[in-house]
Amino acid sequence: MPIRRLTVAVTVTAAVLAATPAALAHDGGFGHPDHLTVTVTHSGNAAYDGTHHLHCHPAAGDHPDPRSACDGLDEATVWGKEPFAPARAGAPCTLQYGGPANAHIRGHWAGRRVNTHVTRKNGCEMQRWDTLVPLLPRMSPRGPGFQALGPRQ
Repeated sequence: MPIRRLTVAVTVTAAVLAATPAALAHDGGFGHPDHLTVTVTHSGNAAYDGTHHLHCHPAAGDHPDPRSACDGLDEATVWGKEPFAPARAGAPCTLQYGGPANAHIRGHWAGRRVNTHVTRKNGCEMQRWDTLVPLLPRMSPRGPGFQALGPRQ
């Protein structure tokens, strides 16, 4: 009798573990599917400017490159590090202007609500933007609107 219970327990556990990846893939494991609405303006890249929808797990939507965007976000999503977090308050940022591009990202990612704006108004914001490529378009450091600012006098 104990062997039969053990066999049933092992079978049930194996079935649950086998089903878990599929369930997690659909909604990130947190009750909300991974879906983002991304609005980009003034990037100089007509394919990215405008509003796009991105679904991940599986990758879909009208984003210019949904598979790369989802893969990039998966890589940037690690325990204790929020890929959409704002620049740290009071952080020293380089005095660079990376152009007029800006983005508004909203939706759900990894079970968390996302509602953030990203610009290229200084070095910290440029780093945030670059971390989110290919969700956002790659910007040339000398692209449209780029202006390196010298030290304050």
